[in-house]
Amino acid sequence: MNQQQVGVIGLADLGKDIALNIESRGFSVSVYSHSSSKTKEFIKKEAKGKRVVGTYSISEFVHSLKKPRNTKDIIK
Repeated sequence: MNQQQVGVIGLADLGKDIALNIESRGFSVSVYSHSSSKTKEFIKKEAKGKRVVGTYSISEFVHSLKKPRNTKDIIK
């Protein structure tokens, strides 16, 4: 897996918007949600064709990021 520049944890409306906004400014993004179905749906729909990678565990999320790791946690 290529390493992404920014990570977003949380895929409620705000997390989705932030991930897409960051990607639209030229950054590659990893996303993680405690709900794997939310992650899969986001990757298949809103993030389709974009530089956004879905991850399905915290470990996978952390390892998907370039160092130094830059994350945004979105808590609902």
